Amino acid sequence: MFIQNYDPLGNIWLSAFMAFIPIVVFFLSLVVFKTKGHTAGFLTIVVAAILAVSVFGMPIDKMLYSFLYGALYGMWPIAWIIIAAIFLYKLTLKSGYFDILRESIIAITPDQRIQVILIGFCFGAFLEGAIGFGGPVAITAALLVGLGLRPLYAAGLCMIANTAPVAFGAVGIPIIAMAGAVNVPAIEISAMAGHMLPPLSLFIPFFLIFLMNGFKGVKETWPVALVAGGSFAIVQFITATHLGPELPDIASAVVSIICVAVFLRFWQPKHIFTFDESIGGKATIEAKKYSTKDIVLAWMPFVLLIVVIIIWTQGWFKSLFAPEGVMAFSVFNFNFQSLAEIMQVAPVVPVEKGQVPVKSVFEFSLINTTGTSILLVALITMFMLKVKVGTAIQTFGETLNEMKFAILTIALVVGFAFISNYSGMSATLALALAQTGNAFAFFSPIVGWIGVFLTGSDTSSNLLFGTLQQLTARQLGVPEVLFLAANSVGGVVGKMISPQSIAIACAAVGLVGRESELFRYTVKYSIIFVIGIGIFTYAIAFWIPWLVP
Repeated sequence: MFIQNYDPLGNIWLSAFMAFIPIVVFFLSLVVFKTKGHTAGFLTIVVAAILAVSVFGMPIDKMLYSFLYGALYGMWPIAWIIIAAIFLYKLTLKSGYFDILRESIIAITPDQRIQVILIGFCFGAFLEGAIGFGGPVAITAALLVGLGLRPLYAAGLCMIANTAPVAFGAVGIPIIAMAGAVNVPAIEISAMAGHMLPPLSLFIPFFLIFLMNGFKGVKETWPVALVAGGSFAIVQFITATHLGPELPDIASAVVSIICVAVFLRFWQPKHIFTFDESIGGKATIEAKKYSTKDIVLAWMPFVLLIVVIIIWTQGWFKSLFAPEGVMAFSVFNFNFQSLAEIMQVAPVVPVEKGQVPVKSVFEFSLINTTGTSILLVALITMFMLKVKVGTAIQTFGETLNEMKFAILTIALVVGFAFISNYSGMSATLALALAQTGNAFAFFSPIVGWIGVFLTGSDTSSNLLFGTLQQLTARQLGVPEVLFLAANSVGGVVGKMISPQSIAIACAAVGLVGRESELFRYTVKYSIIFVIGIGIFTYAIAFWIPWLVP
């Protein structure tokens, strides 16, 4: 039996410093030595494993099983959701219907400020909800360059526009992954994030217009910015609170696009804005005319995705896979007996509970997982859009090949998270941070912001720091869902300065080698946003606690 020791060196700050070393290694590997994500992950695992065994007294077999458990969780369900989502996107691309979907958005208005809102904010959020992991910024930035923006400007606007949906990106994976790591229902973290993000979602369209055309532009277009941001924020609040983390981005984006399209039939800005030579020159994308049937078909896979995910999140559907349910045969449980001998003790768990074992049963649900629901939509899409079976198989192979290093990175990052959690290192960091008292409520989202800056992923940040946030909240007597959600919400504004995200955006618009220029453009806004979120989190914790669902 291994009983976690949260202060092995007899000084909480010294012990916390040792627990922090793997995170420093990860930071230096990515930022200073500029290694690949999977290389940084591997080096971090090696350092964490050595410290877990030599400093925190973790038996070697339990350290290895902790890594294996985390890596498996990284593969299923996390990587499976990503693979299925990108496969669906690629099928629509191969069919040619994705181009129709894109151009149906461009055709809504000739005003290019509003086109930027529709593409950078609404369509970007839609793509974030469907595929995530850098794809939305790459696609929307390239589109905006075609609309007439100079490349650096287009990339910067897309990075800023991509903040609102990141917490629920790639079909809810950031929150689903965190929920599994901290053993808190995903719907609870989702609901808290759904209470924190709407003000930011409402603000972003106004801010984009301000960056393009100053207060003059805001004055001319505020009604449509209000419709876009307001409809997005309302649907985001409702879906995140009542349906869970899978649908807020997709549903909010679709509703926002529809609301803007309908609104613009009755209202247009008096001055139609187009980008002049000083901003980017003449637009190169011309919207083509398509039949209603083609437009409906182009949107149908993603409408179907919403319907299927709603079914997958319903209680009656989940009950089919319970031990006594008719689909229980599709759920496989693997018991890591060695992990069952790892005990958490006070102050991480209440004194009256004594020793509490960590989670040791790995659940492999073949059907009742979001990734499988997306695969089902992809298969239906294949027949609906008449994609040949051979093309679909080839596309699936391409998806696996393109994602292999991303999947490896996720497996390594999650493996590190579980070594850190199960050795007690995360708890040590939390206990030290709790010494800062109530001030940690302000720093909670900044921790998530740093995590996304390091990893380029809200999912990875949530896995790295989720347990730390949870345990610190318990130490301070604050509802744990607040700090868990704050980690994810703070992370969304870290995405615009993440080296990985910046590299993707620059590659998409042909600015490889000029990443530092894009960083300088976005960093000031990122810092302002995260300070605002920190103040908001502190206010919720101590002044307006009724905002916690």
